[in-house]
Amino acid sequence: MLDYGKEADRYDASRGGEPRADAAAAAVVGLLPPDARTLLDVACGTGLVTRRLAGAGLRVTGVDSAHNMARMASGRLPGAIVLGDSRRLPFPDASFDAVCTVWLLHLLSGAEEAAAVVAECARVLRPGGVFVTTVDKATAHDVGSDIDAVLSPRPIRPAVDRAQAVEAYAAAQGLTPAGGARFRGHGQGRTPRSTVDDLHRGWFTRIPPDGPLAARLAEGLAALPDQEVPRPDPRFTLKSFRSLPVG
Repeated sequence: MLDYGKEADRYDASRGGEPRADAAAAAVVGLLPPDARTLLDVACGTGLVTRRLAGAGLRVTGVDSAHNMARMASGRLPGAIVLGDSRRLPFPDASFDAVCTVWLLHLLSGAEEAAAVVAECARVLRPGGVFVTTVDKATAHDVGSDIDAVLSPRPIRPAVDRAQAVEAYAAAQGLTPAGGARFRGHGQGRTPRSTVDDLHRGWFTRIPPDGPLAARLAEGLAALPDQEVPRPDPRFTLKSFRSLPVG
């Protein structure tokens, strides 16, 4: 798995930068109730999306467990970023009108950990509040390209952020489905050359970067045409869930 502390300095440029952040923030905001005033962005990363959420008129707090990520986010939103673990959020119960996790659940070790994070998000959510999260992240990157064909023999970790699984985690906390949205991962279309780089830096968590499978897949990718031409961008999926109002 990637070390997100070390990844911080190159994170934005390697993942679509400003256009992707605009698309993600707009999709999240579109799922929030009009009376939402406070929002917690869990695993806020470098704060690129968080800053845009704040620009939508919300009082936003970001939390991330990677020190370098939180440091960069603090530069974008001074005083609004907290260093903390998404499995044990450092906030009292019922603190926020809305909570979002963008590109977090797919990184977790399994269903138990994902359920714990969703439970924490539900805990800090006020009655009637909304929880918004990305789901099916890995599936979004499979766009049916020649790169996907080369990668098809790779082992795939069972996705902990499957929409059906996330709905079950949410239901266990009394959260009910409240809508969904999709947005484009601008600038994230894979090229054969960038995918080889991803192989060797551990982006594919089930493939040892220096192992024989990585070498075979890299060879197949190197044989593809248009080495620097991006294939289609992924389209990410958001699901929203509402907590029960009081009374």
